[in-house]
Amino acid sequence: MIIPAYNEEDRMRPTLERVAEYFGGQPYTWSVTVVSDGSTDSTCTIVREFAATHPAFALIDAAPNRGKGHAVRQGMLQVEGDYLLFSDADLATPIEEIEKLLPQVVAGRFDLAIGSRPLKESNLEIRQPFYREFAGRAFNAAVQLMAIRGIKDTQCGFKVFRRDVARDIFSRCKLNGFGFDFESLMIACDLGYSIDEVPIRWRHQEGSKVRLVRDGLRMLRDLVGLRCAGKRRRLEVRER
Repeated sequence: MIIPAYNEEDRMRPTLERVAEYFGGQPYTWSVTVVSDGSTDSTCTIVREFAATHPAFALIDAAPNRGKGHAVRQGMLQVEGDYLLFSDADLATPIEEIEKLLPQVVAGRFDLAIGSRPLKESNLEIRQPFYREFAGRAFNAAVQLMAIRGIKDTQCGFKVFRRDVARDIFSRCKLNGFGFDFESLMIACDLGYSIDEVPIRWRHQEGSKVRLVRDGLRMLRDLVGLRCAGKRRRLEVRER
């Protein structure tokens, strides 16, 4: 499991404790890596202290701050394991929802599985403020129009990849900001990987790092840039 984090000191310990509790009851081998995106608070200290008594936990300090996309990419390219789950630090999608995504990938029916909030079978226990939900749906309409048809939610922070698929996709990803979600899925489609969009249980959490206007405009710019770049440019392996 990969958890990107930027200044998450208030929620990091409860998140780590909940994840440890859940995975501790599972029959398979697991590990959790927090990738700090240049946090300036006590996020790294909390993770190190927790990892000192929980050997399955680790920290990658990806300083300086470069964006969530950079943090997720570092995790996807460095963490070992047959299957890689990326989850937001707020656990807006409860960790047990992995039980809906992982079996599809393990069984080989899909190369990756993504949580999706707009599906009619999804259970939004606490919804976002109406303006955020409206903006999200409008942006996804733009994504479907310009990039990825048929996927209703590219931005949900809960996705499972087979490791070789993750390496293949994220070695080509270049966006460091929040646009990495749709970039990775565009590349997955370019490479012919199969994607399972799965309804999930989800709860809005306060404290989002996404600034609606500023980050929305940046994501729209990145979306247009990816579309204009074309498939050949998108599939170029990123220089390290």
